Amino acid sequence: MTGVSEKPVDGWPARPPAVDPPSAEERELADSSPSPEQAPADGPQHPVAPPRVLVPRWVQLVLLPLALLAMWALAKAAGKVVVIFIVAGLIALILNPAVAFVQRGRLPRGLAVLVVYLAFFLALTGIGVLLANPISNQVRTFTKNLPHIVNEANKTIATVQHKLDKSGIHLNLVKQGKTALQNVQGKLAKSAGKLASSFGGLLTEAASAIFDLVLVFVLSVYMLIYGERIGGLVRRAMPDGDGTRADDYPTLVQRALSRYVGGQLLFSLVMGASTGLALYVFGAIGIFPDGQKYALAFALFYGVAELIPYVGPIIGALPPVLVALFTNPISAVWVTLVFIGLQQLEGHIVAPQIFGHTLRINPLLVIFALLLGLQLYGVIGALIALPILSILRETAVYLNRHLTLESWSQPPRSLL
Repeated sequence: MTGVSEKPVDGWPARPPAVDPPSAEERELADSSPSPEQAPADGPQHPVAPPRVLVPRWVQLVLLPLALLAMWALAKAAGKVVVIFIVAGLIALILNPAVAFVQRGRLPRGLAVLVVYLAFFLALTGIGVLLANPISNQVRTFTKNLPHIVNEANKTIATVQHKLDKSGIHLNLVKQGKTALQNVQGKLAKSAGKLASSFGGLLTEAASAIFDLVLVFVLSVYMLIYGERIGGLVRRAMPDGDGTRADDYPTLVQRALSRYVGGQLLFSLVMGASTGLALYVFGAIGIFPDGQKYALAFALFYGVAELIPYVGPIIGALPPVLVALFTNPISAVWVTLVFIGLQQLEGHIVAPQIFGHTLRINPLLVIFALLLGLQLYGVIGALIALPILSILRETAVYLNRHLTLESWSQPPRSLL
């Protein structure tokens, strides 16, 4: 029985077709079958599923548990190194379809990788240039209005202090002609020495982060250059597929990751647009006047923050809430309620609908993966948890399709 050959797909080399020796019955059937000239045309030929790989009981009992324990021990010992390689691998998988597309123009793979990375950075620069002008205008306007906002906030705090004093509540929001904001400013000035002493530690952390980013970039480049060899090794390590794209393991993994990226971008776009629209409406009706001025900047910041699991919505909501707090505490309450409503909409409607269709994973597993990633490697772990989960899902489906575990049940023995 001969497998179906296939051309290279998505930058991965094709697996050579699997050929099994014919059995005695097949040889007899071949001898009695008509010649190719006499055989009738039966229409298009469907891919033939390869035989399942049988996993013996001793492998299930010994090797699989030992392999899992060894992988866990290695990941725990390596620590940050594993995360760096995983992030580089995910970036390489994301960019691999673009490299394969550029390679169709008969370019060498190394040159195709260079073209893709140049296009990627140029695209980021172009987006930054297009958005820099409106965002800078809004930031400049906010900077000019900041003294007025602080003065209004001081007046509001003084009014609240006066009302509290009449009610017999003494919180000392205003003390010796200074408001709470001015007191905070004074405390920050006093702590400048402490900040200067910790500046060396901040520089060390920044240098470490830059080194990690450069290392991720270099590793992803090498993974893309040697992508064909890596794909070949993966195909040889996994059970044989039927030779089509629908049953090719590297292609399935890449598609799963592409679905995650598309779902995440759509999710950020929806939440950012909803935030900008809500703040613009609040500014138009007078609840939060600055919301209409800075709606674009707030929407972009919130959409980008949504890429960070758990803490992203909180980080994205801080700028508009703080601006509203400086302007009018009542406006800050309304803005906070809007973000609470948006987060409820995000958790109960937007996220389940988008990621349910893209990842094809139960929401309970999604929550578990996020919590586990956050516990192991912090925010970076939560950030890479969902793409890893989508890859593990495709791996489990593929192995379930091509592996058969040897049964542990024993046939009944006769009494004699």
